Amino acid sequence: MHHKRINRGYFGIGVYHPKTEHNIGTLWRSAYQLGAAYVFTINGRYRRQASDTLKTWRHIPLFYYESFENFQSTRPYDCLLVGIEMDGENIVEYSHPERAIYLLGAEDHGLPPSISNMCNQIISLPSIRTNSFNVAIAGSLVMFDRLTKSGE
Repeated sequence: MHHKRINRGYFGIGVYHPKTEHNIGTLWRSAYQLGAAYVFTINGRYRRQASDTLKTWRHIPLFYYESFENFQSTRPYDCLLVGIEMDGENIVEYSHPERAIYLLGAEDHGLPPSISNMCNQIISLPSIRTNSFNVAIAGSLVMFDRLTKSGE
């Protein structure tokens, strides 16, 4: 199996309607470790900012969007929105775009159809069980897949 190498470009990763600050903190730390340009949340439900022992905020920004419409209006030019859901293209066969924004759904509900329909692509993570992954773990696995296919 041959994957397109990604030697340039950038990506951001975020969560629509996140429930807990702990998961955002975990995703933020992974994003820093795995080369994301930024992290974001859309319509967050948690009450306080995530704690972070690595002080990741010094190295990679976290953006807050009040609504999906607000997020859409600020998306970078020519950057694909890639949803991460259980019914998408298997990530094993997936070639990551040069410029991407990865969007995860809430821990308890995933991406609603109104949001997933706005994505340019939908990808899925294979698993043995039918339960969904924790949102921070799912995002970390997607970023790791991108890194390993990039040849970095």
